[in-house]
Amino acid sequence: MLNDVADAVRLQEGPPGVRSILRAIRRLAPASTKDISRAVGLPVPIVAAVGNELRSRGLITHERPSQLTPAGRAVVTELGMDLTLDATCHTCDGRELVIPEVLEEAVARLDAVMGDGPAADMTLDQSKCTSETKVRRVLALLSAGTLPGGSLLLIGDDDLISLAVAVVGDVLGAPLVDQVTVVDISPDILGYIERVSADLGTRIETVQHDLRNPLPEGLHRQFDVAMTDPPYTPEGARLFLSRAVEGLRQGPAHSIFFSFGGKSPDEMLQVQREIMELGLVTNGYIRNFNEYEGSGILGGVGFFQHLLTTSATAPSQEGGYQGPLYTGDKRSRQRMYECVACGEMVRVGAGAKWTSVGVLRAEGCPNCGKGPFRPGPLVPLGAENQHRQPEDRTRQPAVPAPDTDGGPRPRSAPGPVEEAAVPEAAGEAAVPGTAEEAAALEAFEEPAPSVLADRTWRPPTPDERALLEQRAAPYVTRQAGEHDLPVIGAFEVDIARVSFGGDAVDDPLRHRTRLARAMEKSREGMFVAHRPGDPAIGWLWVSINQNTMTGDRYANFRSLAVAPVERRAEIAELLISSGLDFAVRHGLSEVVGRVHVANVPMRTLYRKFGFTPTNLVMKLRLPAADDSPPAVRRDPSHAER
Repeated sequence: MLNDVADAVRLQEGPPGVRSILRAIRRLAPASTKDISRAVGLPVPIVAAVGNELRSRGLITHERPSQLTPAGRAVVTELGMDLTLDATCHTCDGRELVIPEVLEEAVARLDAVMGDGPAADMTLDQSKCTSETKVRRVLALLSAGTLPGGSLLLIGDDDLISLAVAVVGDVLGAPLVDQVTVVDISPDILGYIERVSADLGTRIETVQHDLRNPLPEGLHRQFDVAMTDPPYTPEGARLFLSRAVEGLRQGPAHSIFFSFGGKSPDEMLQVQREIMELGLVTNGYIRNFNEYEGSGILGGVGFFQHLLTTSATAPSQEGGYQGPLYTGDKRSRQRMYECVACGEMVRVGAGAKWTSVGVLRAEGCPNCGKGPFRPGPLVPLGAENQHRQPEDRTRQPAVPAPDTDGGPRPRSAPGPVEEAAVPEAAGEAAVPGTAEEAAALEAFEEPAPSVLADRTWRPPTPDERALLEQRAAPYVTRQAGEHDLPVIGAFEVDIARVSFGGDAVDDPLRHRTRLARAMEKSREGMFVAHRPGDPAIGWLWVSINQNTMTGDRYANFRSLAVAPVERRAEIAELLISSGLDFAVRHGLSEVVGRVHVANVPMRTLYRKFGFTPTNLVMKLRLPAADDSPPAVRRDPSHAER
């Protein structure tokens, strides 16, 4: 079983990786995918893929958070992993350092500093570490004896560690370091550091510099200690560590503090080889030491490694570097993806017919029209253009295809790399928070209206409808009734909060009352999804509107929401199909639906049914009346006559 699961998801960690996930589920249950990811050090999508395989074998529950089923517990017992002893220190949570009470003020001040700071630039693999992580890194410098005193070189500082050193020193009443030098490519980050540090009593020098090039001569061999959180690629680790070595004084026992995200064993071997080639040795290593905001793919954590120089330490990158550096630079390689349904191997990437797995998922497998898709091997360098991707075979598509009248073929919108999921409310944002996450959630780009061909939906054939119902089973759709009002009222509250934020009307009674009145007039366009005998877990409200200018009638998808349950995407498709059937039965020729511009999964789902973007609402926040600038005084000599 372990081999089968590892092979099914092409897990580089093999059976031991599956064992570690099973062990984590046993120990942490009920456990979210993110918690399991943190526990085992594997990316969230990998853990999710393994979880789906275990779920398909009846070993973990369909309900989330995940738990072992009786069959799963039996397997764990058979594997000798039924012991749930946890020796992790619950005071430090395994991080070896605890923030003392005296520095809680520093955490609070750094929260404010982060809130006003520059946004993370995902193209540069930036992701903000938490304020607690910033303080822990300063404590690590103090615990290692590299502070107080001496000079600190920061190779990149989107985490604002320079300000953390200054704030902690300010709270403790004395500077912790003689000088901090920050080398970074971003003028926004450097400018912000300069402005904030002016009143903190710590001397911080900022140097704008592209680290693809050697450090400026004046920074060579000048520093006692260095710290870096490089791009999350082996090449990024090698380059940034090499630049750190350039800046350190010669001789052994100088410290480099290195932060990095979890990678596969082969990738980590490459990173550790780079460390060895630099002549560095490991003095300490703490898993999950760093926590990052929004770094969902990596489980929001990364390790912290204390390296020491030796007599053999020397830079490994002489001169400039022109190769791939950031995660985005490495996405140019094509990769083969296997359709789980039929085994078809499909080439994905720059120059291929499908530029991302999101586009492939939206269009479906060229052989069977289904999915999902498992990642396969990278296409060898130089072979990307040797073979053309096969054309779509003739088939009855499970989703509507664009008209083939010779017009331009509309591009389908990419969706998440993880298993498709529909937001709980129709306006919920699904925005990548880091470069690592952006690599998995490919950037969403709508085609301009001028390149869109007319797309006409056709009702699914009986076979296609049966297939969708089978995929969504045991959930079915039906017309909503009065007994559904508490559930669908709660859905409306969620939708209002997502759509209107602090201005939302979130009184459940008001929404239930409004829905009850609408239901009295006509409930024909109200649909819910449910498991027979259970409360509704999905909601669609379709109204029939009339264009006041032309008199044309059209269907309006007023509300669409699905709870976070198994087969969430299929349930949403089932609801949309019911709504479209309703529109066809009433002789309507057009359907409109509103969706938040940042809600990538919902936009992808609409595009799958043939919806195309038409109008875009532009919003601008104006200052409140009290904040408005004074009115401009007019020169009387120029008064209008």
